[in-house]
Amino acid sequence: ILYLGVPQSMIITWTTFNKTESWVEYGVWGGKLFQLTAQGSFTLFKDGGDEGRKLYMHRVTLTHLKPGTAYVYHCGSSDGWSDILFFTAIKEGSDWSPNFALFGDLGNDNPQSLARLQKETQLGMYDVILHIGDFAYDMDEDNARIGDEFMRQIQSIAAYVPYMTCPGNHENAYNFSNYRNRFSMPGDTESLWYSWNIGPAHIISLSTEVYFYLEYGLDLIFKQYSWLEKDLAEANKPENRKVRPWIITMAHRPMYCSNDDKDDCTKFESYVRVGRNDTTPVAPGLEKLLYDYGVDLELWAHEHTYERLWPVYGFQVFNGSMEHPYVNPRAPVHIITGSAGCREKHDGFIPVPRDWSAFRSTDYGYTRMQILNSTHLYLEQVSDDQ
Repeated sequence: ILYLGVPQSMIITWTTFNKTESWVEYGVWGGKLFQLTAQGSFTLFKDGGDEGRKLYMHRVTLTHLKPGTAYVYHCGSSDGWSDILFFTAIKEGSDWSPNFALFGDLGNDNPQSLARLQKETQLGMYDVILHIGDFAYDMDEDNARIGDEFMRQIQSIAAYVPYMTCPGNHENAYNFSNYRNRFSMPGDTESLWYSWNIGPAHIISLSTEVYFYLEYGLDLIFKQYSWLEKDLAEANKPENRKVRPWIITMAHRPMYCSNDDKDDCTKFESYVRVGRNDTTPVAPGLEKLLYDYGVDLELWAHEHTYERLWPVYGFQVFNGSMEHPYVNPRAPVHIITGSAGCREKHDGFIPVPRDWSAFRSTDYGYTRMQILNSTHLYLEQVSDDQ
């Protein structure tokens, strides 16, 4: 399920191996089953592997849903139907408290957090899931059958609440084609970057990968940057920021971390943070832009650990005060949550954390976030090990 930020609507997506029609039959929970029907369409996805497998990606938009109402549905066609599933239509307006589960780096092998996330999602604990890059490990493997298997695994979550994503480095095969075809996020950038509103928050999803896979187009860095600047300017108009005071970003590779592995931001200056000066023209980084526009919270993954930072900008701590560091902080707060579980296991940390590192853990787990109201946001890390 996807939510494009359009009130009273939801998008249902699924895959078939044969060409079939795209129907969703649905109805209000407790009412007569399948009273309502909606038809959509499919696109053909041809995988880049040597078998050139063909998959049909179906998308159906449901409209005129009653906000906060539970619906029962199944999807398919006269050739065959899915199991009966359910979802709750997203509430309208900004005056409510959405709940999220967030994580990155979840694979088919060793998906430590999956069982608990399934149960909590089906219990109705979350309104939205944010998956911050790196899926399946890797969706393109075995001619994209690993991708199919991953989608089957997350169905136990993603069929019940909107599953919102951003691309990670593990999606790079064939120019991110498995990612771009399997997920249908808002906007018109094939899910690479987009933004949407929910409750008192404006959420922006970005691709850090544009800084690393220049063979797919150096222009993507500049396109995303220019789009982001416009999006932040719009979100910061007084009339908009008043309604949605929280601006939250999600993107895969962090600007800061205190990890000690071959692909970290401890030994290397982050391209995402400062940009690249080895390109023509020089490519701008994102830290100053996000700081200048008063972004509150930046969510990252990629490192297979959990790390919470003090409010930070330019490696300097900008706590609200010594007693209450997160009250009116003077810089964005960063959370790195890439420990959901995958075949690459854990990443390590450098022994002594930096000044800006508030807490870190190598336990498997995921993060819960509740945006309580216009002034308070609550985050907690769940250790799956404990």
